[in-house]
Amino acid sequence: MTAFLRRRRSGADHEGGTFEGGAFDGRLILPMILGATLNPINSTMLAVALVPIGVAFGAPASDTAWLVTGLYLATAVGQPVVGRLIDLYGPRRLYLVGSVLIGVGGVVGTFAPGLGVLVLARVLIGFGTCAGYPAAMHLIRTEAQRTGRDSPQTILTILAVSTQTVAVIGPTLGGLLIAVGGWHATFLVNAPLAVACLVLGAWRLPREPLAGRSARSGLAARIDLAGIGLFTATLVALLLFLVHPEARLWFLPVLAVAAGVGLVWWELRAPSPFLDLRLLGGNAPLLATYARSLLTAVSSYSLLYGFTQWLEEGPADDGGLGLDPSLAGLVLLPVFGTGILVSTLTGRRPEIRGKLLVGAVTQVVVAGLLLTLGPSSAVWLVVVVALAAGVPQGLNNLANQNAVYHQATQERIGSSAGLLRTFYYLGAIVASTAGGVFLSPRADTPGLHDLAWFMLGAAVLFVIVTLADRSLGALGPHGREVHRENAGNGGSGSSPP
Repeated sequence: MTAFLRRRRSGADHEGGTFEGGAFDGRLILPMILGATLNPINSTMLAVALVPIGVAFGAPASDTAWLVTGLYLATAVGQPVVGRLIDLYGPRRLYLVGSVLIGVGGVVGTFAPGLGVLVLARVLIGFGTCAGYPAAMHLIRTEAQRTGRDSPQTILTILAVSTQTVAVIGPTLGGLLIAVGGWHATFLVNAPLAVACLVLGAWRLPREPLAGRSARSGLAARIDLAGIGLFTATLVALLLFLVHPEARLWFLPVLAVAAGVGLVWWELRAPSPFLDLRLLGGNAPLLATYARSLLTAVSSYSLLYGFTQWLEEGPADDGGLGLDPSLAGLVLLPVFGTGILVSTLTGRRPEIRGKLLVGAVTQVVVAGLLLTLGPSSAVWLVVVVALAAGVPQGLNNLANQNAVYHQATQERIGSSAGLLRTFYYLGAIVASTAGGVFLSPRADTPGLHDLAWFMLGAAVLFVIVTLADRSLGALGPHGREVHRENAGNGGSGSSPP
């Protein structure tokens, strides 16, 4: 362990300095993991808090769905923006600012007098968690350059497994916090977590060297504010309409299309575009990975929110199983426990295509199993569903993350990782919207079956996208060579055919 943590003092206090070659700097791991896991832990805690919050404010599932949508809308917009700023300025400052927002959001949510303020708190938490994952991917790539190890499978696996581990803790922790302090406690817990991020980030994340600050002093002028604004307008208008696709909101898709056209026109002409559309357009494998990330989240979060609410719904009138929140949280443990086990066992193997194919088929199986559930279902069948759902949970997220690591270019690794999370949160928002549609006004069995058919469609599409992406074969044992090619050509980021 001493050798693993050793680093030359002359380079330890700034990014981009001259470091002693060797192993990954272990002092970065804890702040990386904590920052990257705050979003999933908030997501999974809320899964068991939705019903109590709805009861407290007299709100149906379609209204409490805004608590999910608010966080993911903020994160979907903020991840690539913050990721781009991390590419330009380094991770430390963005990580610290995000930690402050998380703490503020936790306190606001704790004392929220109504559902609207609670949604605002979730938005603040969403923006605060935007720095964690892009910062982690940026640090992993930077350390890979320093050590000369282009494919740090162990560190990437640690990052993936840690997010799944807190997903295990999340529902159980949420149930315990509700039992002790009500749903308010699921927000208040963000305050000490934010303080921990501030301390670890200030203590361990590398500072920008003076030379680097001087070299980057002109970068402020290169921040594509117009591109960021058009991207935000496009995404927000589109997602707001997806949440409530009503005729009276016809202007939202019109606004989304207009802003999208403006975004394309501007980004193709901007000297330093926020979204390098030419680079993305020439990198079909990366676009396919983004599509798989969206579809992964549709299946995963449809199960997380829909299945959980069905477990808590009363059994009367073809309802659910009528479990209390703490028991519902325990039922979800096999999902994430299996995911952790699968990721741990397969993480060191560099092959990506095989993981995605197994995960794709298992998603289809899970959707089919949900169609067999009802108020009188045996406990063993519910456990089987949870165990099966853990397989794609462990394989797909890890494989998509590793694919982006190899497919993205060095100068845009933060924003590329941010876009990966954007598509993932888009899928989560689609799943949340579907849950609000199919499980309103009650999370009964017919609603669960409708949601399962929706999940089945997403799962089949995932299979098609995976089978059609022939570039995945080059990201296995040859991933290191692909990564070196991307770093050397400085642009295409495309995998060999």
